Amino acid sequence: MVMVKVLFDIRPSLVALPFHRALTRPVVEIDGVERPAIWGTTEVSVEPGVHEVAVFFRYKGQRAARLGVNTEELTVRGGTGTQPRVTARLGPRNGSSFEIKTN
Repeated sequence: MVMVKVLFDIRPSLVALPFHRALTRPVVEIDGVERPAIWGTTEVSVEPGVHEVAVFFRYKGQRAARLGVNTEELTVRGGTGTQPRVTARLGPRNGSSFEIKTN
C-alpha cells in the first residue's frame, strides 16, 4: 500500500510556549494509534483514505493523560503530489483545547 506523508504543525500559544516546551509533549493519534510528536512540525505516514485524527498533550513522564484534546476527520488522497497538512493550535488558557485545521 502506498503511504502518504502528512505534516502536523503543532504549536501552543506564544504566551505558554516556554512552559509547554519545558514541561509537555504533544501527541498525534490517528485511528486510535498514538504517535509521539514535537512542538513544531511532525511528519506522519498514513495510508490514503479517511482517518480520525486527535491532537493532545501530556506532561513529560505521563502515559495516559489526554490534555487539550480535540479531534478532526482527515481525508488523505494518494498520488496527488500535494503533501497534506494539519495545523493544531493550543489556546492560551489553562484548559484550552487544540484548534485543528486540515488542508
